[in-house]
Amino acid sequence: MSRTHTPVGLIPILATPFTDSGALDLPSLHSLVEFQLSAGVDGVAVFGMASEGFALTADERFTVLREVRAVAGADLPVVAGVNGTSTVVAVEQARQAAAGGADQLMVLPPFLAKPNRQQVIDFYAEVAAATEASVMIQDAPGVTGVPIDASAIATLAEVPGITSVKVEAPPTPLKMAAVGAAAPDGFAVLGGQNAAALIEEYGNGSVGTMPACEFTDRLRPILDDLAAGRHADARAAFAPLLPLIHLGMRPGQAWAVHKEVLRRRGVIASAAVRLPAQDLDPLTARALGDILDDLRLSSREQAAA
Repeated sequence: MSRTHTPVGLIPILATPFTDSGALDLPSLHSLVEFQLSAGVDGVAVFGMASEGFALTADERFTVLREVRAVAGADLPVVAGVNGTSTVVAVEQARQAAAGGADQLMVLPPFLAKPNRQQVIDFYAEVAAATEASVMIQDAPGVTGVPIDASAIATLAEVPGITSVKVEAPPTPLKMAAVGAAAPDGFAVLGGQNAAALIEEYGNGSVGTMPACEFTDRLRPILDDLAAGRHADARAAFAPLLPLIHLGMRPGQAWAVHKEVLRRRGVIASAAVRLPAQDLDPLTARALGDILDDLRLSSREQAAA
């Protein structure tokens, strides 16, 4: 993929399936990628926040990316998260991901030692220069504590190889509009936060969304409706998904929510998570069951119902 191109549209963040004993579950990972392909995604992403990337070893990251690329094929864009807490670690992760087949790098700013504004700009420029993969700025101050203002994003948009931003700074539609006004034409703005503000984001300049991966088959027709100008249809289809979307953002348990939905739908074998992610408590599990019953999402066969 050219450094001047970036994936747009529906690009889910893949969960990382584990067995009940905590090992990588490659058959479930293959099934998960196949599920995304059948839903009509425009790309897939690994090592994002919804992937439990923080709990993967370097060897596991290599294996996950290799297996996802093998199942997805050569033509589907694959985005790999980079979350090093220093420039040298981020560059190492970026090079490993690019060598492993990633088309684009979704890069968090360093966040353990909080950088100043100029350090953020210098960091992204150095990461972008390290590989031939294009770079997506991940603007997620709620997680990192590192704000990246629209002007700084516009400055970075002029750096060769930096082609997009994933805006997760609420209210995301307002931030997207500000970035769109400041950045040059052709710079792509995408949304995250589990697609919670999808409709409004698309009305304010978003060209893609990167939610969790358990309901992509329900999001695909919504994006198609938006592209065709059927906004009322898109809103009507989106509204019933909001309880699931919001439960999938529950602190500490979001990963378990994503995986339990995938397990109940028959996509992966186990909903196991790794510390410090938390298993579902009984109250959340009951609420999730009620939501899935309402949506008729208790099995893969009911996806199109």
